[in-house]
Formats: sequence, C-alpha cells, structure tokens
Amino acid sequence: MQHTEFTRTEREALKAIYRFTRDGSQAHTGLLAERLGLSPGTVTTLVKRLADRGLVDHRPYQGVTFTDEGRRAAVAAIRRHRIVERFLADMLGYAWNEADELAVSFEHDLPDEVTQRLFVALHRPTTCPHGFPIPQPEDADLPNTPELYDLEPGDVAEVAVSGSTDAEILSFLGTLGVVPGVKVAVIEKHPFDGPLVVEIDGQTRTIGERVARQVYVTRTIAPADRVAVAGARPVAPLTGATETPDTD
Repeated sequence: MQHTEFTRTEREALKAIYRFTRDGSQAHTGLLAERLGLSPGTVTTLVKRLADRGLVDHRPYQGVTFTDEGRRAAVAAIRRHRIVERFLADMLGYAWNEADELAVSFEHDLPDEVTQRLFVALHRPTTCPHGFPIPQPEDADLPNTPELYDLEPGDVAEVAVSGSTDAEILSFLGTLGVVPGVKVAVIEKHPFDGPLVVEIDGQTRTIGERVARQVYVTRTIAPADRVAVAGARPVAPLTGATETPDTD
C-alpha cells in the first residue's frame, strides 16, 4: 500500500531519518529530537506511529531504519521539498537559502497533484536551487552527494551547494567561484588533512580541508572514467607522501 498522506512532522521526520541513515547507520531518537526540535518522548511516539504504518523499523536502544516503503516515502518527501524550493527561487525570486526555509512552511499543505503541476510548470527541473538532484516519483534512493574533500586528484565533479550557513564562508567560496553548477577538477590533495588544489573555470584555487568539507558535489567522474577533462590530470605523489591505491 502506498502512503501519500503525512503530517508536516511525519514528513520532516522521514527526511531526517533519511539523512541519518544514508550511510547505512541507524537514526537514534536523540539525534532525531535535536534535528526536529522535539522532545525525545515526542519523537519516540512519532517513530512508533511511522512503524505502525510499516515505514520504519525501531529497535529500542539501537535506532531507526527504513523499510523499503519508508525509504520511498522519504525520497518522495525530499522530492516535494526540492520542487517547492525551485518554485520559490525560479518563480518568486527567493535566494536558495531563503527558499529552503520557506518551503518547509507550506510544502506539506500541497496535494500531490499540485506538487506535480508545479514540477511541470517549472519545465521539469532536474535539480533544486542548491544543485541537489530532484528524484523522479519512482526513485527509491537519491544519488550520492559527497563532500568536495572526499575527492581525489583527477576527480571532476559539479558543485551542488555549500553546507555552511556562515556568511563569511559563503562569501569566501563565492570569491573562489565555488557556486552551484560549476565544474571542479581536483589537481592535488595534500596529505594529513592538508588543502585541496582545484581548477575552476581555468583558474587554480586552494581550499582548506575545513571549508572543502562544507561543499557538496554531484556527478563525480573518477580518474579511470574521465576522458580528457580540462584540469583533471594525474598528480605525482608529494615528496615523503605515501600513494594511496585507487578504490571504487
């Protein structure tokens, strides 16, 4: 049975559980309570309600995981949010960070039909204003969006969004040209949590580890798969550094 009717709190819980369990972990009620701004007791009741609907499995003192149906429902909730963000940004002119906050205030009141009509009216966008992909209705998962710092020399990716809300960091990234949609080629990665050297629009830039971990990317091209992408070239190991074998 496909569940499409949810309260605002239920949808926000589904989205939060998805984020916490994306890497195979379990979502603990304490973390969910902090994320949702609710008391632990309220979250426990909420999780039980979702479990009764067959959307999650909850083992006391261990955490929450999705059933297959629950994961699809969470992806659908994320799709709804990203479509509404796109509407607020494209049609009403809100900045991406404003669209994110405003979408939560009314996305849950929209019938599925209205959400789909917005999607069509927006010419079926593939990403939200941040650059994150908008899943299709039948999708059961979302594409991976690793941190920029997870990339290795030779990797090429498209910037999705900064995960930071710090105005100084956002301004700094803007001066480097690290904005949603731009292509970034990793030229060098210094060892021991050192900075990344990247190429953006033909310009070489250096980004520290702390900032690079606050930038999310999509559409990564690994060295073995790339074909003469500008800026993506093998880099000899630094003197004294140990070369790490490529992993899939």
